[in-house]
Amino acid sequence: MRLKLIFLFTICNSLFVFASTVDTVLVVSNSMNKSISNIVIVPDNYSTQKDGFSVLYLLHGAGGNHTDWLSDIPSIKEYADEYNIIIVCPDGGATSWYFDSPIDEKMKYETYISKELISAIDKKYNTSDKNTNRAITGYSMGGHGAFYLAFKHPDVWGAAGSIHGGLDIRPFPNNWDIHKRLGDYSKYKENWEKNTVINMVNRLDGKNLKLIFDCGVDDFFYNENKRLHKKLVERNIPHDYIERPGGHDWNYRSNSIKYQLIFFSNYFKL
Repeated sequence: MRLKLIFLFTICNSLFVFASTVDTVLVVSNSMNKSISNIVIVPDNYSTQKDGFSVLYLLHGAGGNHTDWLSDIPSIKEYADEYNIIIVCPDGGATSWYFDSPIDEKMKYETYISKELISAIDKKYNTSDKNTNRAITGYSMGGHGAFYLAFKHPDVWGAAGSIHGGLDIRPFPNNWDIHKRLGDYSKYKENWEKNTVINMVNRLDGKNLKLIFDCGVDDFFYNENKRLHKKLVERNIPHDYIERPGGHDWNYRSNSIKYQLIFFSNYFKL
């Protein structure tokens, strides 16, 4: 009996030691004059690996915060171990849309994510500082944010994804506080045209930034995703695009992130 207890203790202790670690990290944003919370998940062999880790940034949707990914898909802790990567879930504000707002100086989430957060994570953790070892994806508002940030900052991220993202915001002038970030569409049309992802394809050269995105056919952003796919095909921009049954919910996201992680893991290994 004693031997059995020792054996079980050894197994449980091993499971405790070799498991991903979840940190909540406060990062000071000088651009917005506040501290912002972020979830950081490090893989089980973090303390033993000398080489810098690849990092995947996961952005949340409108109305959410930095805890959403972990609370709704707890298996991302296992994915950090499985793919041997660090996962960072920033708080992007409830409805920031990850812009540097041209009308609200207090909303500078593009600067925060692409500069301040990247710098803080690279200083605190054993990461690779190469853009080829960074990827970013997100759902809904976060899907827009991931493509928006990667399209504008390919020097920061080498791969980007979107899960039923709002990839063209113009059809939704009264939704999700976008008008509070860009101004009313009727008065500030130029802000909307400049900051909608579908109009940023001209920034892509088709060589460096690797792209994957998907959307359920029952999703209210389905047409926007399909139009971006068509535009990328017309411009001969390589990308992976998937559409399948599903709506705008966590069931779809939990399935989607599995495929995107394979895509990013293969990219990191190149």
